[in-house]
Amino acid sequence: MSLRVHILGAAAGGGLPQWNCGCENCNLARAGEIPAQTQSSISVSGDGAAWAIVNASPDIRDQLRLASHLHPTDLRVSPIKSVLLTNGDIDHIAGLLTLREQQPFTLFATREIQNVIAANPVFDALAAGIVDRRAIALDQPFELVPGVMVTLYAVPGKVPLYLEGDVVDTQLQGEQTVGVHLESAAQSVHYIPGCAALSDDLRTRIDGSDLVLFDGTLWEDDEMVRAGLSQKTGARMGHMSMAGPRGSIAAFDRLRIGRKVFVHMNNTNPVLRPDAAERAKAEARGWTIGQDGMEIEL
Repeated sequence: MSLRVHILGAAAGGGLPQWNCGCENCNLARAGEIPAQTQSSISVSGDGAAWAIVNASPDIRDQLRLASHLHPTDLRVSPIKSVLLTNGDIDHIAGLLTLREQQPFTLFATREIQNVIAANPVFDALAAGIVDRRAIALDQPFELVPGVMVTLYAVPGKVPLYLEGDVVDTQLQGEQTVGVHLESAAQSVHYIPGCAALSDDLRTRIDGSDLVLFDGTLWEDDEMVRAGLSQKTGARMGHMSMAGPRGSIAAFDRLRIGRKVFVHMNNTNPVLRPDAAERAKAEARGWTIGQDGMEIEL
């Protein structure tokens, strides 16, 4: 079996263009001068027939429409057999409500994220007798779809915005933010759309992988502050930046990774512009800038 990874959405929350944003990237995307991007999600398969979605974004209806491999194979027969959540962020769970149409699938998430879903009665639209909710322990392998084994592991992050209190731990490690290790035959892939820091444990875990899809939210930590769009840095939002001595590009330099792809990019990130100097710098260091519709077969 050959592991297939298809990027459904390469942008962070809000997508590109974001509905209420008039930044350079959003205006260029509205004008059709750079590609629009939907919100963070991938699909994966080990046999090309049964597929899993990792993170159900608010854009999932359009994502499924554009992804022919996820179209129904018969009357109400979908190739989507499971959905996996990496955290409880709105841009990763809101699409579950689109999947409420009496369609059987298995919903995988950690116990803490399953509790977040269970605490909101709107998600009861996913009928209990049809959608099987399974709580997954960290560092315990399970089969996501036939031929694809998955292990969830803690990465530094934080709770979703709507669960924040007066004090926010942006280096929280536990079940609230996880990375996903996908294995099929001898192939090893990591999907980490949200990460606040590349810890020594995480470096060791991903070193030697065939493919890593990694959090590319911001180019520089304070880019949203300097643009007048937010008072929060990337670090405050639980994301490490790409650039700089403490950024992800530098952090990955000494790791043996077959292919490195940035995903979950904020609408302000200059790498979303194909002609940007920042994009050229990332590519020169061995990175691919993910985009909607990109498929990687290992």
